[in-house]
Amino acid sequence: MRRAMASAEVGDNVIDVDPTVRELEERAAAVLGMPAALWTPSGTMANLIALSVHLKRGDRFLAPNNAHVLNNELGSAAWLAGGMPEALPHDGGPGRPKPETVAAAIGTRSGPYYALRTTLLCLENTHNAAGGAVIPPHEHAQLLSTARQAGLQVHLDGARVWHAAVALGLPPAALTVGVDSVSACFSKGLGAPAGSVVAGSREFVERARRMRQMLGGGMRQIGVLAAACLVALDRVPDLAAEHEKARRLADGLRELGWQADTPETNIVLAPVADIAVTLESLQAQGVLALPMAGKVRFVLHRDVSPADVDEALRRIKAGGHP
Repeated sequence: MRRAMASAEVGDNVIDVDPTVRELEERAAAVLGMPAALWTPSGTMANLIALSVHLKRGDRFLAPNNAHVLNNELGSAAWLAGGMPEALPHDGGPGRPKPETVAAAIGTRSGPYYALRTTLLCLENTHNAAGGAVIPPHEHAQLLSTARQAGLQVHLDGARVWHAAVALGLPPAALTVGVDSVSACFSKGLGAPAGSVVAGSREFVERARRMRQMLGGGMRQIGVLAAACLVALDRVPDLAAEHEKARRLADGLRELGWQADTPETNIVLAPVADIAVTLESLQAQGVLALPMAGKVRFVLHRDVSPADVDEALRRIKAGGHP
């Protein structure tokens, strides 16, 4: 990856003449099943761009509870995109509402002028705070149909859509069918140092490019990072190994008395009595984790080997956790 970055052909991406960025955008659009894509420095910016394009100030948008756009983007959906967020329960499965829950939240579109207008549904696949939970295609289609019948647009936060695709044995494009926009990240399990894309129609991407510039995301010879993202795209099949290591960790944690669900992808969530105390104790043992949705979150990636997982379990056992 570093060799690809060092030898990348570059140009000025602000005026759209960086050939490596252009190659990445075209390839990512094809993989995601969208007409066009735009490189962004981060997934947070990609989501904010999409919401800014889709929403008018004061519009309400719906998203599953603990979605990244609700909990992990510093309120930018409301502050900068001008949207009024409403969280939906995970009553359809981990990380997703039932279609009838979406319909009920949308409500009628013929209310008085001073009522909120619901115009956008945001989905997340995989859902980070639900432990990397996957939305299968048939459930995606049902949620999309419900939104469409009410006249809503749909944005998919697909930061980890690669993980969902590998877990389901499907191409990523099978998980984006019908959406108006999708974001996808190259710096999660794929290992790039930075970079995401936001994809949609060509008209959407032209509007997105202007919004990216407003947010300070217009960058010059950024092909050095796009080259890393191209290498990352070649690594999508490798994610199956990360999922297996996550299952290995979850199995080991349960043997030690933890309550850890079997993960669908590369994230392991475990409830504990005191998160702060547990994280401090884990760090003292040289095991790094983060809090997420009221639980301890362990994330497996390509730089963690099966032997590292076993060593982490050994240290956790030695530390007397949970």
